[in-house]
Amino acid sequence: MRDARRLAGLALLPTAALAVALVLAPDRAALEVHIWLLVLLGLALLAFLRIVRVTYPSGASPFVASLRQHSVPVRRPAGLMRLEREVSMAGSAAFDVHFRLRPALVELATELLLSRRGIDLEREPGQAHAVLGDDAWELVRPDRPQPSERHGAGLGEVELERVVTALEHV
Repeated sequence: MRDARRLAGLALLPTAALAVALVLAPDRAALEVHIWLLVLLGLALLAFLRIVRVTYPSGASPFVASLRQHSVPVRRPAGLMRLEREVSMAGSAAFDVHFRLRPALVELATELLLSRRGIDLEREPGQAHAVLGDDAWELVRPDRPQPSERHGAGLGEVELERVVTALEHV
């Protein structure tokens, strides 16, 4: 209701201006009426836009909202995060390769060899070595000695990739 009064008040101003213009220059009445109509139509357009804005508030439409992907936080498995830490530490020191990463690789190699090839890593080291290759065998062999220098070079990315590839091909 208040908006209607305000709109009527706005319409009175151009109407008063039209009355003054008609009194001052009656010979240009057609032009003055056209200008008055343009101003009133402009006001009507502004009123219409206001009504639309109030009726349909700006925001995401249900269609656009349905297209948005709802991000669900993905929790990574604890075992994967532990293995990532072990791999990361193994890149820096020989101690971490032998005492952190190696047990996980030995467990994995033992399981893969036994389930896929029927080879026991400890009882059949010759066959296990032939299947794994030199790079992987060097890390998982049962008689692997402890590193003489604990802070020595760790496992490089290329070496680790070769070991993982060897394990994948078991």
